[in-house]
Amino acid sequence: MTDYDPQSLEGIPQSGLERLEQNREGLYTSDLSVNEFLLVTEAGFDPVGLVVGSSIFHIGFQVAGPTTSCELTVLSQAMYSARHLAMTRMEEEADQLGADGIVGVRLEIGRYEWGQNMAEFIAIGTAVKHRDGVLHRAPNGRPFQSDLSGQEFWTLLRTGHRPVGMVMGSCVYHVGRRGPLRTISQTGRNVELPNYTQALYDARELAMQRMQSEAQELEAEGIVGVSLSETSHGWGSHVIEFFALGTAIVPTGARTAIEPPIPVLDLNDP
Repeated sequence: MTDYDPQSLEGIPQSGLERLEQNREGLYTSDLSVNEFLLVTEAGFDPVGLVVGSSIFHIGFQVAGPTTSCELTVLSQAMYSARHLAMTRMEEEADQLGADGIVGVRLEIGRYEWGQNMAEFIAIGTAVKHRDGVLHRAPNGRPFQSDLSGQEFWTLLRTGHRPVGMVMGSCVYHVGRRGPLRTISQTGRNVELPNYTQALYDARELAMQRMQSEAQELEAEGIVGVSLSETSHGWGSHVIEFFALGTAIVPTGARTAIEPPIPVLDLNDP
């Protein structure tokens, strides 16, 4: 696991240092939409710059028996470590700008022709700072991260909660194949495939449990906006990564009145 260093400039090229200096001088950049920008600033936060973290990672190799369902721990650790490295570098950039946190974070994976087992892990978001100097950092003193949109961020603050960090859990799982006799016996029948059911169930639960453990480390009250994705990343049809991601939140005690929803009829519907 990569140690967090708020003073770190490791890996940032000269052009990146110049970009951060421009941000510190007052010229901010942001990938927020105009609507998101409006609501984030209305919530009392100003964007201070677009922050990025990147890591090109070599994914190790691990073999499981063809009929064995099990976690591929080497791959799970690689996928988690690579994302964490990119997110840490993004956080360190935000610290260079004196930000309280990062909103609208996106985690992306890029594949290139340089190698089958190589991938670039990218974390990108807009660093923000509270206009009145109210500290909104995580309990560990680091800038908070959130994958909530600008609209969701504004709404969350109105409920009397704030984000303290993005939490994630990863599990790469090998789903064992059925034996030939069982395959033949089930041909043409409507029947549950318990080995597949249990394998996918186990993998999802491992990813979600790890995400919740991260939230506990942040002393969070809960996690909102959770997404659970399944991707093979080219490993083959029986190897799948289950990835759980969400935003951990804590109460602020400053709940505001929320207007009741107003029904709207979309006239563009056919």
